[in-house]
Amino acid sequence: MIKRILIANRGEIAVRIIRSCREMGIETVAVYSVADAESLHVRLADKAVCVGPPPAAKSYLVTENLIMTALRQNCDAVHPGVGFLSENAEFARLVRKSGLHFIGPEPDTIALLGDKVQARAAALRFGLPITPGTKDAVADADEAKKAVKELGFPLIIKAAAGGGGKGMRVVRSMEELSVNLRLCMREAEANFSDNRVFIERFVEKPRHVELQILSDGAGSVAILGERDCSVQQNHQKLIEESPSPVVSAAMRDKMTAGAAKMFSELKYTGAGTIEFLVDGEDFYFMEVNARIQVEHPVSEMRTGIDIVRQQILACVENRMEIQNGVQAVQGNAIECRINALSPGKITRLEVPGGPGTRFDSFLYCGADIPPHYDSMVAKLIVHAENRNAALERMSRALSELVIEGVKTNLPVQQSIINHSVFRSGNFDTSFYEQYAGSFS
Repeated sequence: MIKRILIANRGEIAVRIIRSCREMGIETVAVYSVADAESLHVRLADKAVCVGPPPAAKSYLVTENLIMTALRQNCDAVHPGVGFLSENAEFARLVRKSGLHFIGPEPDTIALLGDKVQARAAALRFGLPITPGTKDAVADADEAKKAVKELGFPLIIKAAAGGGGKGMRVVRSMEELSVNLRLCMREAEANFSDNRVFIERFVEKPRHVELQILSDGAGSVAILGERDCSVQQNHQKLIEESPSPVVSAAMRDKMTAGAAKMFSELKYTGAGTIEFLVDGEDFYFMEVNARIQVEHPVSEMRTGIDIVRQQILACVENRMEIQNGVQAVQGNAIECRINALSPGKITRLEVPGGPGTRFDSFLYCGADIPPHYDSMVAKLIVHAENRNAALERMSRALSELVIEGVKTNLPVQQSIINHSVFRSGNFDTSFYEQYAGSFS
């Protein structure tokens, strides 16, 4: 087993990784920007090294500095966490060339799955359904118009290298096509340095469902159930739950079989998530996130499996402590993402407890929330014997959680959890926009 890991990330996910490493007897080296000098992950790690000024482009995204820090601190491996460089194939390649383990898939696998056009083709190859769309990237308006004749409206233009809702636009008429194509290509170039886009049929009211995967790189694949991530604001997830209220046993079996085949054939290594759009009785492959996900605690609560621990074992030793195939799950779990609405200092923090309640965060009383990074500051997760019990537990836990010094989305989360439509389970990805006016 390796002795020391550099965590190339910050905040909540860095704290989460440190905790698993400590239980495994692995030392950790944290990196931090000047803005994060007093962050909790810096305090908890065995060692911490400043890698630059506050902007991520000058600190957390400087690959050479991160790798040199890992080598100088005698690390054996680099864990990229979530976001930043976690799905950057070139970073993974450089880490491996430096003689370090990369806690993630092979670089070529990251590159394949990070290209949505190639990923769709791979999904088809492994028997997973995809939404009707262009086989290759669309070069210009003429090609787009040809695609429209086959696909019809509405359709959606997506960046081939995209994510996070960027480089993505819905088109409902021929008049909107050319201008939205240009805008998408421009956004794709600006955000991903790759202006390629493709077109697919737009599913009006889908559910967003994903499977949690762990794979050892040798063909063994473990499936840790599905999560429903349909409550979103501007394509950013707010609430995740497992199991999905709309996934039948038959659909789950089909999803699982296709996902297992895909990850096994790719010799995928570590943690990953395969995402689907669900439209009634149909489902369509959307993408693979070749990393651990923010919402992984939902699956941990239902299975009792430490996903970070298994991810490290898979990527370092090509083994896991769990069996191949579908894992046993119990009850229902829900996660609410707690976002800060402004930077500032935490002046008061009271964390909920009790049965089946978990709080993942980098917050403490006196902690600074810098303006330079993602707004998510915490995740509140609950587990109970069924969905109604989990909803009541989450409502109770949210009412106990106190964060003062900065405004957060706590009132909105409480409104959603208690909303009659959300409680019914009968909603889709338009839920937030449809009912936003009724949230506190």
